[in-house]
Amino acid sequence: MALDLRIPMGLLFSLLGLLLVGYGLLGDPSVYQVSLGINVNVWAGLGMLVFGAAMLAGAWFGRQTGRPTSGR
Repeated sequence: MALDLRIPMGLLFSLLGLLLVGYGLLGDPSVYQVSLGINVNVWAGLGMLVFGAAMLAGAWFGRQTGRPTSGR
């Protein structure tokens, strides 16, 4: 059984993305005047969520395809 690094990476990025999205939605909107009114925390959090979901999906679908066969 091999260690699949996509699972802990996916969980980490998904958790941090959720935290950033929550902080961006519940935070003070006046902070974002410096960044031209763009809520950077929400967009960065969404990007991290998408990346984490892609890692978890890759681990899930990679496990279902089975092990590669040798070239004998």
